[in-house]
Amino acid sequence: MDGPPGELTHGIRRRRTALLTGAAPRSTIAAMSVRVSLVAAARTSPPLAERFDDDRPLDHAGWREIQLVAHTLVPLGAAELRYCSPAPRSRATGDALGFAPLLQPALRDCDMGRWRGLTLGEVAAREPAAMSAWIADPRSAPHGGEPLTAFISRIGGWLDTRPVQDGFVVAVAEPAVVRAALVYALGAPPSAYWHVDVRPLSVTTIAGLPGRWHLSVEALPG
Repeated sequence: MDGPPGELTHGIRRRRTALLTGAAPRSTIAAMSVRVSLVAAARTSPPLAERFDDDRPLDHAGWREIQLVAHTLVPLGAAELRYCSPAPRSRATGDALGFAPLLQPALRDCDMGRWRGLTLGEVAAREPAAMSAWIADPRSAPHGGEPLTAFISRIGGWLDTRPVQDGFVVAVAEPAVVRAALVYALGAPPSAYWHVDVRPLSVTTIAGLPGRWHLSVEALPG
């Protein structure tokens, strides 16, 4: 599916107008700090059919899920800066929520080399030893692409280059990117990546300063 059904687009626009018009201003951001809210892009397929470095558009269920959670996500459009990864699903999610996000190449998903476009099950069946090595050693890249350590470092570098005067930033990216950001922000070992579960359209907020981040858990708007 190339775009949202007409009624979904109109419904989300109505919600955005109602939520942002006359809304109370956000709390003043602490001096010399920045808050980055990462929105995981909507789905492109059922979980078991997800592919590495997937560049497919959102499926019908993805558009429906955006409509269901729009009332909690649209207020994030008040951020001073709004970004998205280059992936079609991220751009579509940001646009559907009215963010008008700026594309950020540094937020692209992990380069999976020759595994790009394959499901986890397909890789496990074709290259079981390589798959095991990839999971066991975050420095390895048996697929010929980007090691997990390099991926986490790249996403962390993007976080650390957010100007603190931006105050509040929102970015839409693939769940894998959000996982990498969390691992980096918490200073966890790369192996922790496999213990983080990020669902489509979830919001993860990281706050602080470059190199001094912490996870911020916030209540959803009513």
